[in-house]
Amino acid sequence: MTARISFEYELQQLKDNLTEMGQLIETAIEKTLEAFETQNEELAREIIQGDRNINDIEKAIESRCLSLILKQQPVARDLRIVTTALKVVTDMERIGDHAADIAELILREKRQHVYNLVKHIPEMGTVAKNMVHDAVNAFINIDIEEAREIIKRDDKVDELFDKVKEEVANLLRTSNEHVDQCVDILMIAKYFERIGDHAVNICEWTEFHETGSVNNIRIL
Repeated sequence: MTARISFEYELQQLKDNLTEMGQLIETAIEKTLEAFETQNEELAREIIQGDRNINDIEKAIESRCLSLILKQQPVARDLRIVTTALKVVTDMERIGDHAADIAELILREKRQHVYNLVKHIPEMGTVAKNMVHDAVNAFINIDIEEAREIIKRDDKVDELFDKVKEEVANLLRTSNEHVDQCVDILMIAKYFERIGDHAVNICEWTEFHETGSVNNIRIL
């Protein structure tokens, strides 16, 4: 096996690992939305436990990237492929963390059904989940046009976050009965907002993969 064929094989293995990790974090977000809507504590615990699998595959991907750099000594475009994967996997791991963070808040909330208090969080989570799914695919396929389109969707997540804040403010103006719940709801919304931000980061690294620049700043 020539050095180039060996590199291409290892690169495909890396992409397969990233696809698997993408599926894990997407599933985590889906379960988070279901646990939030149904207040399913067992499902919330499952999300928290599943975060270990996400962390494990992150370490495996990092190890594969470092092995590629050390053994294959890639340059130029090939080097960008590997270094970008190291950046992307960090954002993916943080998405998994945020899903687990939301699950912990769901476990803490054992009073009135929070889903009845704020209406826009499920939509916000769904938009963020779809952004994550498409962002990972755009990175694996190096689809810059798709990545740029996904970045624009973050405006919708921000718009929904503003609506959640408005709903919470209205609740607090009418009663101080749900103060603790409102704090938790805002934290849940913020975690979904951050998930959208990490999807944007993945898209920006997709552009770097092709151009060597992030936000019009030349890096490599």
